[in-house]
Amino acid sequence: MNIIELLESRKMSKYRLSRLSGIPYTTINDICSGKASIEKCSAETIYKIAKVFGVSMEELIEDAIEKKKPSGYTFDLYKSSVCHRVKEEGDIPFIIEVLESGEIRKRYEASQYREALYLLAMVDYLSRLNDLPLCADYKDIRSKKLEKPVYPSSVLALAKAEQDERIMEKSMEESIPEFRRFNIAESEVRDVE
Repeated sequence: MNIIELLESRKMSKYRLSRLSGIPYTTINDICSGKASIEKCSAETIYKIAKVFGVSMEELIEDAIEKKKPSGYTFDLYKSSVCHRVKEEGDIPFIIEVLESGEIRKRYEASQYREALYLLAMVDYLSRLNDLPLCADYKDIRSKKLEKPVYPSSVLALAKAEQDERIMEKSMEESIPEFRRFNIAESEVRDVE
């Protein structure tokens, strides 16, 4: 949801948003007019605006990022981003943030199946590691699976270079069970830099 939609849904003016957030009116106006890109604003600006609307920072910039996704977006980049979030936030805060934001369901309903299933696999994996029960809200999604297996690009490149498809099979066999359940080859979620 973009800022204009949030303003309209809450019947709030740009001026009021400026006053409540402490962000200069000209900045709010530039974002709303398209003169400035919300995803390029400082984290502090995004945080303050998100706080006024009661949404996560990710939700606030999601539309802008989704529009730009085709140029250079890769699933490997998404996976890396999720792993970095886990590393920065910690297991439990990450699980709480993802579950409270509803990001899994939103991505699934937006037909972003790889992303939704990867995120759910991560939450389930971290829940198991931390002896937490699985969130019951996603039983329907847990019964799904990607039609075609998804492998890291490094595995695909190695299999192609060596002309050996067993490399991909081995990668899937060695995958973390929560990811393998969704047909995603993933074995290293902690090894990010």
